[in-house]
Amino acid sequence: MSGAHPLSGKTVLVTGGSRGIGAAIARRFASVGSKLAIGCRGKSAAAAEVLDDIATMGTEGVAVLGDIADPEAARAMVAQAVQRFGHLDVVVNCAGISDHRPFEASDPAFFHAIFDTNVLGTIAVIQAALPHLAAPGGRIINFSSGLATRPIPGTSIYAASKAAVAALSHALAKEFGPRGITVNTIAPGVIETDMTTGILAERGQSILAMTPLGRIGQPDDISGVALFLASPDAGWLTGRTFIVDGGVS
Repeated sequence: MSGAHPLSGKTVLVTGGSRGIGAAIARRFASVGSKLAIGCRGKSAAAAEVLDDIATMGTEGVAVLGDIADPEAARAMVAQAVQRFGHLDVVVNCAGISDHRPFEASDPAFFHAIFDTNVLGTIAVIQAALPHLAAPGGRIINFSSGLATRPIPGTSIYAASKAAVAALSHALAKEFGPRGITVNTIAPGVIETDMTTGILAERGQSILAMTPLGRIGQPDDISGVALFLASPDAGWLTGRTFIVDGGVS
């Protein structure tokens, strides 16, 4: 008879946890008994559904609200999670925005919309979480993108933001290593979520054709990697970016 999963009872904050990949990650952690703080911009039916599923799996879940593009709101979101659970074991920075447009059409407002969420938001959440993160043993999992290393036309600003996250993670792994906190990055290829409906309608067949594993990625293809990176089995891994794209790259 095997014992409880090593992540059972651990407290996990997942930003962007009400939809897509973030929701799949939240459900995957809940399935092994972790306690979840689901970060989202506001109360929604999607967030309520994730929380219902977490409760059905017999563990605790709470929605923590805030727009991480605003550092004050990001701090408030983390504070809500800490108020509920007392501390954090794992932080998964999954919240992000994906918007593509030609370089010439990329004005400062567009740049700030992308970078304030994808880069500054990740920084703000980590800064707020760090004093409450288990040390040693804490885990930070950030999200880059396959486009950071394989950009396509129209993705310059988004790809740059996701490359920044990968570089940030690498640097923080060096900085937090002495405290026993690991920092790793997941860089998904195209995953079938509501965020990628347009891309898949437009380029789904060509993405399929260049994917050696012959299918479009699903949120659970990513959630399993996140669970592994949070587990004791990944205790000797830090500062790495894992490209999870079915072999495209």
